[in-house]
Amino acid sequence: MRIPNQTVVDMLQKSDAFDEAKINELVEQAKTENIELYELILKQNILSDSELTKAYADEIGVPYVEINVKELDKEILKQLPEHIAKLYNMVVFAGSIDEKDEPRSVAMEDPDDLQALDVLHKLFGQKIKIFIATHFNILAALDQYRGNIGSEISKIVTDGDEEDAVDDEDITEEDIAEDSPIAQTVNLIIEYAVKSGASDIHIEPRDRQVIIRYRIDGVLKEANRLPKRTLSALVSRIKILANLKIDERRAPQDGRFKITMNGRVFAFRVSTLPITEGEKVVMRVLDESSEPLSLETLGFWGKALLDIKDASQQPHGMILVTGPTGSGKSTTLHSVLHILNKPDVNISTIEDPVEYKLEGVNQTQVNPVAGMTFAAGLRALLRQDPNIIMVGEIRDGETASLGVQAALTGHLVFSTLHTNNAATCLPRLLDMDIEPFLIASVVRVVIGQRLVRRLVQEDCEQYAPTDEERKEIERIFGIKTKADWDAILKLVQEAQEHFGRAKSTKLVLWRPKPDLPGDRTGYKGRMGIYEVLKNSEGVQKLIVSNATSEEIQDTAVKEGMVTMQLDGLIKAFIGMTSIEEILRVTRE
Repeated sequence: MRIPNQTVVDMLQKSDAFDEAKINELVEQAKTENIELYELILKQNILSDSELTKAYADEIGVPYVEINVKELDKEILKQLPEHIAKLYNMVVFAGSIDEKDEPRSVAMEDPDDLQALDVLHKLFGQKIKIFIATHFNILAALDQYRGNIGSEISKIVTDGDEEDAVDDEDITEEDIAEDSPIAQTVNLIIEYAVKSGASDIHIEPRDRQVIIRYRIDGVLKEANRLPKRTLSALVSRIKILANLKIDERRAPQDGRFKITMNGRVFAFRVSTLPITEGEKVVMRVLDESSEPLSLETLGFWGKALLDIKDASQQPHGMILVTGPTGSGKSTTLHSVLHILNKPDVNISTIEDPVEYKLEGVNQTQVNPVAGMTFAAGLRALLRQDPNIIMVGEIRDGETASLGVQAALTGHLVFSTLHTNNAATCLPRLLDMDIEPFLIASVVRVVIGQRLVRRLVQEDCEQYAPTDEERKEIERIFGIKTKADWDAILKLVQEAQEHFGRAKSTKLVLWRPKPDLPGDRTGYKGRMGIYEVLKNSEGVQKLIVSNATSEEIQDTAVKEGMVTMQLDGLIKAFIGMTSIEEILRVTRE
């Protein structure tokens, strides 16, 4: 997409966020760097690709669309031949394939491409609706022309060498070369992981087969099975990509590599582990091109949102995020850091590993072999004149002590701890030999969180819980009186207003429809359920008196804290997730 400079200027003038001086400064900078104005805006993250495309759509009077590639009907898509779609960067995403009179909805990167429009009119006549979509969204839609992973991998493996299994030592360079069937198989496994939004790829050897599984929205799903004879070459190819030792098969190894796909950069953290049937490989998928989400998009609302914003605006103190591995702690921290990332603030981090790259933030990778531990890194950071420090994880008393000292000496410190909920975080610091009065002085808020799958509105249905289900909900969530239900209804209405849902006067639940076609589950993507414990005067007194986590939790709830389970229940009542999901991740 190319947007003329004058059109960009007109768009910026209509926005309240840009005054004339700022616009002139951007125009001059674009001239100095000899690039188009829209390229400068994207390069400096002044506007995201979607924000710029939406503004351009409004300017030229063409509707903007964001194609849901997972729900794209391939029969509709293939009405436009693949070579034409890729040549002009456009896709048909809606419209019946049977009814001749129904217009086709076509998403284009450049709606002013007369040649592309001429091709569409020749194919479909005048029955077309033109939409504009982002470059990356169209590329992702174009990927859907491909078949499923099972059929494509089976074809490659069948077309490749059909000989029986070979010993590990017999793997030749040809077996794992760039154009070999094994290399193509690895490429497909990676490509389909990215397309399906997987967070992890598991390659697991069994007695007779190799199982490929993806973790999508927190749930492992089997994608394909390969012959056992492919294992050694498959693992060796991945080791080459991650710069690991191919001849080391008896010890675990860790590595990393990057790929660029559809203009986006993806990093893969590779871990190999010898098991009884061979070497197992797990790859964590990290989208380095994704922008940090806002706290509202992550699922914060009400008092929890206000408490976090208030704590992050303090000049010093400690903000802690707790939860098990894979509960989204790093995502929350990086979203807060993105909000605080200003030119007049020095933000430094020490992480293991660096999962999200933040422009303008000094990020350091832990390297225990070189002596760069969290504690050593934190000591070094304190000599770098930081305003804000982020420590990936507090694992020991030394790191905790250094973090507390940094918070006492004028720094805002962010970190994570592995505890079950927010209240147990404070006694955990006591276990690390931090004095109670120091904890009470420096901790501002503690965020406890879990991730749940998000319901797709079109694929779910509303239902009223039966008396039996209602009693079970009351038992699990500790609801005892009508006043408790009234309080929940009030919170539900507040959440509905915050998330832009229609207000209801009665409580109803949502669940996936029972007869969904194909592999649709009724869920897409994940969101957080949270509890934010503010370190109030009442909580501080309990900490100093060595109170239990239960006493701290009870006091926080009396002061207005919404617990993680209750936050989940409220989101279930407004149709964001299901009650089954909440119980799956919070049941103890």
